[in-house]
Amino acid sequence: MPRHSRTPRRLVADARTYLWTLRHSHSGADGGRSCRETLTLYPQPAGAGGPLRIVFAEGPGRYVPGGAPLGSGDVGYVRGASLNLHEPGAVRALLDAALAREWRPEARRAVELDGWSLLEAAAAARDRH
Repeated sequence: MPRHSRTPRRLVADARTYLWTLRHSHSGADGGRSCRETLTLYPQPAGAGGPLRIVFAEGPGRYVPGGAPLGSGDVGYVRGASLNLHEPGAVRALLDAALAREWRPEARRAVELDGWSLLEAAAAARDRH
């Protein structure tokens, strides 16, 4: 039976548990249509810390899935690093990159980070494993 796409997935990293979700959205800013992928990690147990939102917004030289030929969850640079945000290893690599940038899961407030600032480090970490 396939997993329901809206059900949070579980990730354990360095003895801490997170639930994570991936959402696709559109913005109609400036009369056009722009896609974004938002990966959200929730430290567990509930209330243990604020969520981390890692946002990948479409832009010049970048892609996020908006239909064929891209696969669901694919984000990357047209000429460079890429990840599939449905893969737990990619989520773990982005989490590690956020922690290296001093995000603290125990902080009580929600934090939003630009995913593009984490992508190359996360993709390089995935390539090493």
